Amino acid sequence: MIICSNCRHSNMDGAIFCAECGAQLSGRDTLTTQNISTQQFDKKNERIPRSEAYQVFDNEDAWGSLHLLDTGQVLPLSARNEFTMGRVSEGQPIMPDIDLSPYQAYAAGVSRLHAVIKRDGTRIIFVDLGSANGTYINGKRLHPNVEQALNHGDVIALGKMKLQILIKNV
Repeated sequence: MIICSNCRHSNMDGAIFCAECGAQLSGRDTLTTQNISTQQFDKKNERIPRSEAYQVFDNEDAWGSLHLLDTGQVLPLSARNEFTMGRVSEGQPIMPDIDLSPYQAYAAGVSRLHAVIKRDGTRIIFVDLGSANGTYINGKRLHPNVEQALNHGDVIALGKMKLQILIKNV
């Protein structure tokens, strides 16, 4: 475990940023690398049920990705220039493009339609959609429905769920 020098939160080994406060963790020289399976990305030509199509990503044309800081999982952003983010609940008429439900989104305070991330040329823009628990970028709360530019490495908090945006150089 890595202890954050800012808030004393225990973070999982290999974390670069604190999952609680978003501060950069010291001791980066002790990090090790590991192999990550790419089997999920090798299924390019596999037929996908329409009900699951909104969440499937093709990593080859990804313009960026969202790194879930609590779990270490990476969600590529590809094929489209705009994605809604949130969680699915029973009876919900509008589904988010990126469903964060499998990552404990409800417990973290993520709204059903929490935010939008979009690419506009070389700019990456993030908008909070009036979420109940707010959205923070690098610790600063966003005003609802106001565009905020993102930079590579920014830490986004949807409620208490922390993600890091990684932008591919094009």
